[in-house]
Amino acid sequence: MPARTVYTASIESVSILDEHGRFDAQLGADLIPNDDLVKLYEQMAISRRFDEIAFKLQRSGRMGTYPENRGQEATSLGAAYVLNKDDWLVTCYRENTGLFWRGLPMEYILLHWMGDERGNKIPDGLCITPLAIPIGTQMLHAAGLAWAAKYREEKRIACTFFGDGATSEGDFHEAMNFAANLDLPIVFFCQNNGWAISVPTNKQCSAPTLAQRGIAYGMDCIQCDGNDIFAVVRVMKEASQRARETNRPTFIEALTYRLGDHTTADDARRYRDEAELQMWMQRDPIIRLGNYLKELKLWDRSKEDALQERAKAEVADAVKRAEEIADTPIEEYFDAMYADIPEELRRQRDTLRTSSLGQEGFAQGVETPTKQGIEETVN
Repeated sequence: MPARTVYTASIESVSILDEHGRFDAQLGADLIPNDDLVKLYEQMAISRRFDEIAFKLQRSGRMGTYPENRGQEATSLGAAYVLNKDDWLVTCYRENTGLFWRGLPMEYILLHWMGDERGNKIPDGLCITPLAIPIGTQMLHAAGLAWAAKYREEKRIACTFFGDGATSEGDFHEAMNFAANLDLPIVFFCQNNGWAISVPTNKQCSAPTLAQRGIAYGMDCIQCDGNDIFAVVRVMKEASQRARETNRPTFIEALTYRLGDHTTADDARRYRDEAELQMWMQRDPIIRLGNYLKELKLWDRSKEDALQERAKAEVADAVKRAEEIADTPIEEYFDAMYADIPEELRRQRDTLRTSSLGQEGFAQGVETPTKQGIEETVN
């Protein structure tokens, strides 16, 4: 028998508004109404201001480690814009703009990075999950949420975000396998910003695209310009429609770039070329959309000044709410652990002391050590 081809594939890359201002009228026609374009631009600008202030809070010791979102605002925002309110938005930690669009108060992100668990207690009705710091785990959560929606015959989907580095994790492959084999209504949204902390994409994947990793699982795959809000919205509309109507998953690879360090604990200058950074700064999604709005006569200097003042005030209010939040009641640390709290923990909660410890802080039944005994042990 002669050899025969059993499978061929190709992956499209979508760009509608590039960094030079060129707009593909055919692909972008009637995609985003002008009023919404202005709102999307405003949301990105406010998120950029939030990013700047969060960075300063960390540097001044008022907040812990923080991962800047700068440069990646269009990805999560475009997805959140397309999704229905009852669809699940399952993020990692660089999707502030999409979360804010969905209605998450900005102080929740601040509280999270300040180490206050109340930042992870998502308000009812938002259909978003808390930030996921372990790389890749949230994709399995999204698969479970999509599976539940399908089981209940609900017309809702899940969209999960992750970076290029997460595609090398086992959780990624397990979630993709579940989604494809069980026909789950889910969108896998990879934000390929070129770096997994200090490891470049080409060091962890030898394939021309990350998108093609979904081909092995039999799902539709597409690449887009992640700094182009139009391209993101277009591929998300197609992917969400497919998930909603056929219960089939889609893998989206959005090419973007983090303009800041991986986190405030990182120094990207040690591994990233300055010329590369300067090139991507010219592709900034906010600058790109702002210039396009000016061409359409929808934006000007006075509107920009007013927006910056508004952003300054909104972010300042969020910081104030986060820093002035009342202390967590002690009872919450105990009552959230068990449906029926054990007697031992109940005593600890009510007395604020561990009843099994002696007055001098040593375990019950253990003799208090003497100075001589300690010296003998050490020597």
